[in-house]
Amino acid sequence: MSAVSDRLPTFPWDKLTPYKATAAAHPDGIVDLSVGTPVDPVPELIQKALVAAADSPGYPTVWGTPELRDAITGWVERRLGAREVTHRHVLPIVGSKELVAWLPTQLGLGPGDRVAYPRLAYPTYEVGARLARAEHEAYDDPTELDPEGLKLLWLNSPSNPTGKVLSKEELTRIVGWARSHGILLFSDECYLELGWEADPVSVLHPDVNGGSYDGIISVHSLSKRSNLAGYRAAFLAGDPAVLGPLLEIRKHGGMMTSAPTQAAVIAALGDDDHVRVQRERYASRRELLREALVTHGFRIEHSEASLYLWATRGESCWDTVAHLAERGILVAPGDFYGPAGAEFVRVALTATDERVAAAVRRL
Repeated sequence: MSAVSDRLPTFPWDKLTPYKATAAAHPDGIVDLSVGTPVDPVPELIQKALVAAADSPGYPTVWGTPELRDAITGWVERRLGAREVTHRHVLPIVGSKELVAWLPTQLGLGPGDRVAYPRLAYPTYEVGARLARAEHEAYDDPTELDPEGLKLLWLNSPSNPTGKVLSKEELTRIVGWARSHGILLFSDECYLELGWEADPVSVLHPDVNGGSYDGIISVHSLSKRSNLAGYRAAFLAGDPAVLGPLLEIRKHGGMMTSAPTQAAVIAALGDDDHVRVQRERYASRRELLREALVTHGFRIEHSEASLYLWATRGESCWDTVAHLAERGILVAPGDFYGPAGAEFVRVALTATDERVAAAVRRL
């Protein structure tokens, strides 16, 4: 076991423990804006679907029910503009993090293979490569990478942590480059429904992929758009030649979404109203926090989408974390997401209206 754990970096969130204690000591309590975990209620129609499917004594299937696959294909076409999406083009997963962490292993990557991800990125892209003993590297522009030995290219638009959105033209260029070199492209689009100053586009859109899903997969989650982080509900869509073998591997591994969760996902993907309501909540909190941070002396970069504000005071991120913790506000240090984030902090919008108001007063 130590041989596996020794491949991994220190779990970053453990470093925040003393700062969390400082923030929690504030007389009015902590305002935790560090982890982007939803705090608003699960929409009632989704809860009802989960309860109605609670009597599920048998094993669910890894590929999900036909009704679930119908819901996914329908949403992908309706929301992302994809065309001619069949059941073979989709695959449910048990939340997106497990997929990111274990994808290189499931693809059979190992020593000598390379995995690439954005310079500022979700740390689990690197963890996945380390678990597979593959090489890993960060990029500013993926098309400037050496394609030799590059087996898996991660995109993330909208970005976690920065909220940066890749334009349709950028996506088209990158997809073309990856295909020309035979590089498998996975696009993490879990924040796609949370565009504020930009309208994020999926790699599944025909304007990006030319009407072909060859060599491309998009990753989607219901954690943020439907407040289902506790349900572990996500899915893949794209090239059947990639998803077919992944399905077989995941069958052997028992990586199946629970039957009640599958029913909940069907309800969630079939309803757009609750997504609009949740977007409005986040938009309001974003406006309040952004103005308060800027007034306090922060500069906000990117942040045109996603659930975060990428903020800096031009100092060490840990000095900023300490400064805010003294005011009872906990944020994530930017270097969790790569050395390029050393002077930034990530401020999540996932706090109640009351807690956001408290943070605004303190700032």
